[in-house]
Amino acid sequence: MTSNKPYLIRAFYDWILDNDLTPYIAVDANYPQVMVPEQYIDEGQIVLNIAPASVGAISMAGDVIEFSARFGGKVQNLYVPFEAVGAIYTRENGVGSSFSVEYPEEAEGIVEQAEAAKPEKKGKPTLSIVK
Repeated sequence: MTSNKPYLIRAFYDWILDNDLTPYIAVDANYPQVMVPEQYIDEGQIVLNIAPASVGAISMAGDVIEFSARFGGKVQNLYVPFEAVGAIYTRENGVGSSFSVEYPEEAEGIVEQAEAAKPEKKGKPTLSIVK
């Protein structure tokens, strides 16, 4: 059987809009074929506002969510496979649903290599007075 995830996300999206709320999705930015602005990725995840008033030409056909949105004043085209979505919820009250993100078998090694190549965080930055 095919995944029910796209159907559930589309249903939650419609339900959120029907209740005049703002739909947000949490996306695993490391998932294969995800195209999102890299400078807004935090710890491998990005949260996106997908309300019709905030995006242009949103399409949820097939296996992907495609739309354009402004980031830092520039329009960018985003491409998010449904399987990369970890949650859909409302901005106003957080009601929604979370999902597991399961990588295709051939992608698991690539993700592990990418995570290993990331530099370690060194802790909190400190300020000092320079005279």
